Amino acid sequence: MQKIELKNLYDDFRDSKVIKSFAKKIESESKKLNKPINVMEVCGGHTHTIMKYGLPQLLPKNINFIHGPGCPVCVMPKERIDHAYILSQQKDVILVTLGDMIKVPGSHGSLQNARANGADVRFVYSPLDTLKIAKDNPNKKIVFYAIGFETTTPMTAVLFDMVIKQDIKNVFFHINHVSVPEPMRLLLDDPECQIDAFIGPSHVSVITGSKIYDEFPADYKTPVVVSGFEPVDVMEGIDMIVKQFIEGRCEVENQYGRAVSKNGNIAAQELINKYFEKRDHFRWRGIGDIAKSALKLKDEYSKYDAEKIYANVLPTKKIDDHKLCICGEILKGKAKPTDCKLFGRACKPDSPFGSCMVSSEGACAAYYKYGNLLH
Repeated sequence: MQKIELKNLYDDFRDSKVIKSFAKKIESESKKLNKPINVMEVCGGHTHTIMKYGLPQLLPKNINFIHGPGCPVCVMPKERIDHAYILSQQKDVILVTLGDMIKVPGSHGSLQNARANGADVRFVYSPLDTLKIAKDNPNKKIVFYAIGFETTTPMTAVLFDMVIKQDIKNVFFHINHVSVPEPMRLLLDDPECQIDAFIGPSHVSVITGSKIYDEFPADYKTPVVVSGFEPVDVMEGIDMIVKQFIEGRCEVENQYGRAVSKNGNIAAQELINKYFEKRDHFRWRGIGDIAKSALKLKDEYSKYDAEKIYANVLPTKKIDDHKLCICGEILKGKAKPTDCKLFGRACKPDSPFGSCMVSSEGACAAYYKYGNLLH
């Protein structure tokens, strides 16, 4: 019975009649707009929903989706991908990371290549699987390569908390967690910015609360609507944005009230703040350095920090993408995948030039997978 109820719940948010009803409503309301609206969906999960369900085709021409930097694999610079590869080559090391990292190419190749060449690389669904790997391999050094936005940061914090409490001595951490507000701010500060409104990421907001977006209406006069990932959620989010422009409002609204609150998950935030702090700077692939946009372990936990322990073998030199790759422009919302000369030709999921194609959340991957919906 539980499975049937869950299926029906998702069906409600994917109902074609409801989606088309919102489309007609937005079509009617959009006639009252005095200018076109460019809406950036920050999260790659939203990009895939938008493309999979053909939402751009259902919306009027004066409402345009542009894609943002909310894919954690896409924004990870090559030199940090190289860190994972190099760590996997170290003596007695087992590298553990989430599955999204498996095919991401660095300058030495991907972790899939590293494993094929004999490295012990293990991909897990939950960071907590690292505990069993560590206990089963007491003579090995287990390096957990942590990646993701605020969504996955609490899981890393829980793993770290358990390592501390259980006094596990052979688990180390390479932290690559990044946060959402800082790149949003950077994009809006760009003189060439084309963003009129944001669809705020839902899973991130479950942790942080919708409060993290308050600055954007206040300081940038740019509304944010936090939306769930289902197509009905996104269409309702667009409808809420259109209404704000028609009514002359500019505020944060929460479409995803069934999961997101104003203040978020306080317990998760406290655990993160216990062990992590902001880096001064962090380089985003295709975008550049963004101050205070990523986390690191606090200095008091440096004995667990793989970046410090293996500092002598980890490169610091910046590595840029192929000159013809325009992932950076795509992540900034200035271009779409189909604007790239490599897209669908030299650059495909099985032979990616840029991170936007290799990641399951990347905009290029979404356009390639749902290519029949492209204009």
